[in-house]
This record gives sequence, C-alpha cells and structure tokens, in this order.
Amino acid sequence: MALTNCVLVLIVAVIGAVCFLPAAIAASAPHGEVYRRGSGEGVSLMINVYEGADVVEGMLDLFAEKGVRVTFFVGGCWADDHVPLVRRMAEEGHEVGSHGYFHRDHSALDYNANLEEISASVEFLSLVTGRQVTLFAPPSGAYGSDTLRAAESLGLKTVLWSKDTVDWRDHDVALCYTRATKDVSAGELILMHPMEHTLKALPKILEYYEEHGLAVIPAGENL
Repeated sequence: MALTNCVLVLIVAVIGAVCFLPAAIAASAPHGEVYRRGSGEGVSLMINVYEGADVVEGMLDLFAEKGVRVTFFVGGCWADDHVPLVRRMAEEGHEVGSHGYFHRDHSALDYNANLEEISASVEFLSLVTGRQVTLFAPPSGAYGSDTLRAAESLGLKTVLWSKDTVDWRDHDVALCYTRATKDVSAGELILMHPMEHTLKALPKILEYYEEHGLAVIPAGENL
C-alpha cells in the first residue's frame, strides 16, 4: 500500500477496531491493539520462520497429510532466499504473515524505521504469494507504539501469543508437546519455530487437538 494512503488507512483501522474488536481478545495500547488470543473455536499454530528450510518442508508435508492449516510468520530476507517454500505455504492454504524483514528489535525503531522494515516484508510476501498480508508478528515479541502505528498504517494486526513452546531455547520434544497442549483451549495462539524437535513433537500435538475436539485454524480466522 502506498505511503500516501497511510493516514487514511490508519483512520479506517481505528474505526474498524472500535466496531469489530469485541470478537477478539486484545491488549489495548496507546496507538493500536496487540492480539494475544483469538475467540474462534479452534487453536492456531503460529510458526515464526527465519531459519530451518528443511524443517519447514517437513512441517508442510505433515500439515498436508493431516489436512490442517497454520500461520507462518515469515521473515522477508528468509523468504527472499526460499521463494518456492513461501509460495507452497500459500498454495496449500496456509496463512502467511509478516515477521519483519531482517529480524530487528522493533521496540528500538522509530516510526519510519518500523514502517520501512515491515512494509518491505509485506510487499515481498504479497508478491510471492499473490495474497494480501494482514498479520504482523514482531520478532521476539518486541514492539513499541511506533511499531503499532506503522503496522496499523499498513492495515496489519499485530499478533503475539497465548502459549509459547520456547522451542528455540529448549530442544526437547516432550517439553514442546507439553507447552503446546497443557490446559489448551479454543482461541489459543501457540508459538513455535521450525526446529527438528518441534517437527518430531507435532504429530502428537495434532493428535491431542483432534482427540479434544480442537480444530487447527490459521490465526487470522481465530481472530
């Protein structure tokens, strides 16, 4: 979206937030909303991607086999190096959101730097997938008021999580499974990354959701 339309989009986003946000659970912020949980009837797996192409491919194979759709928050520089995988995500029905372009600390960026970092990823991901990008997940969950204003100006919802597998730190299949399933309920936004142990845990995680009547749906649908 052209920068000249930013002010108009911001006004529309604010009006939309007032009218439609009761259906979703969000944390208020001075210049926007941060979504930490959905209100849908299913759970959402949110996979932040800046590495692990082989694991991403394995995840896509598993999701295709199980017939589930997830949300991939993809870094722009990673997408630039892995266009076929990003295109496959979209072609197989998964949601592709922005995870910034260079994995920067958005809480330390001013408005213009946030806008540049986010918009570059959105433009590239939209070009690759042929679909509009509507969600933004700040790397490491770091954001400031300028981040939220920049995301809003691009028509994006800023999304965090309700459950974190912390799989980037704890390379443990059992622990990943427990964090993704313990006390889980509809509306959960569950964060994970393309790690080998996460891929190994996913079949049991998906089985648990199925046994407990929880559909796996993209975050955008959950919100």
